[in-house]
Amino acid sequence: MLSKPSFAVTVRVPASSANLGAGFDALGLALTLYDAWTVRGGDFGAPLAIACANARGVPTDRSNLAYRAFRRVFELRRRPLPALRFELEGALPVAGGLGSSSAAIVGGLVAANAVLGRPFSNDALLDLAAEFEGHPDNVAPALLGGFCSAVIVGKKVRCVARKDAVLFRGLAAVTVTPDFALKTEKARAVLPVRVTQADAVFNTGRAALMASALLSRRHDLLSVAMDDRLHQPYRRALIPGFAGALAAAVKAGAHGAALSGAGPTILALAPTGRAAAAARAMEKAFTRAGVRASSNVLSIDTRGAVVTSLRKASSV
Repeated sequence: MLSKPSFAVTVRVPASSANLGAGFDALGLALTLYDAWTVRGGDFGAPLAIACANARGVPTDRSNLAYRAFRRVFELRRRPLPALRFELEGALPVAGGLGSSSAAIVGGLVAANAVLGRPFSNDALLDLAAEFEGHPDNVAPALLGGFCSAVIVGKKVRCVARKDAVLFRGLAAVTVTPDFALKTEKARAVLPVRVTQADAVFNTGRAALMASALLSRRHDLLSVAMDDRLHQPYRRALIPGFAGALAAAVKAGAHGAALSGAGPTILALAPTGRAAAAARAMEKAFTRAGVRASSNVLSIDTRGAVVTSLRKASSV
């Protein structure tokens, strides 16, 4: 075996929108907006370099999540880590509510797994990803694609991913991202330690309805299913224009809308023919609140993380 193996691998990872309203830390959708992580290993002199094109706020040292995830796979397989070069071609906003940290984790795990000949199954990779992230709602759709319901039991993730393209036919995912970052830690800090039984029951019913509505294509129920009492009422104060944008989306023809992950992005699920109108309406709502915002009209990604290229020496 070469002491300094040579390889190059690129992994494309979709954005993910977590919670979907009531499904706090459990539900998520993969979206057709992507980060692409390229990792090269070899005799580069310096042990690590990280370059991020069009991505603000991504760490370029050993705290980088893609690097840490990549290293973890090599550690578990007891393989020596060569000097590494990471390159990110990024479309996901950092601290924007579209799963940029999960995309980095999944990108690093999948890249290392591919280089080592795929010793880990998707189930094992999902367990590792959830260890890094602390909850599975973003990492599951980032890895697997589609609509995911996931929970952690002990150190294992129990997940169902529905990736049937027919389920999402005619359904657009509209994301509107205000021009400011909102760290997950800050968004979690405002949440109460305890909730009432009434609020717990409210969310339990709507999370179940969300899954049933998507899987049965009852899009008329999404407005009710995407309501929430566990996190959105507390986080709205951190996002000027939040309530107006939600109302504007539905008024413009969206089936429903909710905070994407910890925010500040808002996700609206809309008929494809009304998606552009919903995007414009939400942008205008943020403008009225004095906040600049940008939108994307997307589809549901059904592939998850994909190795788009792989080159390696036979001895790796």
